[in-house]
Amino acid sequence: MLQHGGFLVGGQPWEIEITGENLAVIHGEPGKLPRETLEELMNAFRFFAEHISRFTDEAGRALGEFPAPRLFPVELGAIQPSQFCVDEDKRSAVWTFVKTWRDIKIPLVRYGERFISCDGHTRLSLAAELGFSQVLGFLTEENPLVFSFAEAAAARGVTSPREMQALPHSEYEIKWNRFCDAFLKSQSEKPV
Repeated sequence: MLQHGGFLVGGQPWEIEITGENLAVIHGEPGKLPRETLEELMNAFRFFAEHISRFTDEAGRALGEFPAPRLFPVELGAIQPSQFCVDEDKRSAVWTFVKTWRDIKIPLVRYGERFISCDGHTRLSLAAELGFSQVLGFLTEENPLVFSFAEAAAARGVTSPREMQALPHSEYEIKWNRFCDAFLKSQSEKPV
């Protein structure tokens, strides 16, 4: 559950566990789900872990496969975060499954000679704290908002994962969520 592995799909809870570089196991009896519900479950998980391309049940039976993104090493200093703070509680949870820099896989978009992180900011913050110089990245679909969020982070002096501030959960919820609400409202009010 510390890996974003709990989902409510088809009216029941499901646990998904990452067990390999691109493999995850769906616990329980996912083979009994209707195909469209199983697809919904796998896609819900891949929203948070897009690099996972294969799913099995506990017995190792294949449940689904998606195109695997190409992973590549990327220096922390080459990543512009699209977030300026992280949750200390979440970082403690991530600590439980990160052993080496290869355990950290981040969705990225190109940003000139650098990259913008689209997700995985807690993992990036932990990588910086652990002294990792690089992580694994993969290119993902561009979302225009990610560039705006990255510019907002840079305007706050956050130009690398090493500069993201770790906050207590309650403070993070207030600071980050209030910022996101106001930011998204300002974006929707801009003339087209």
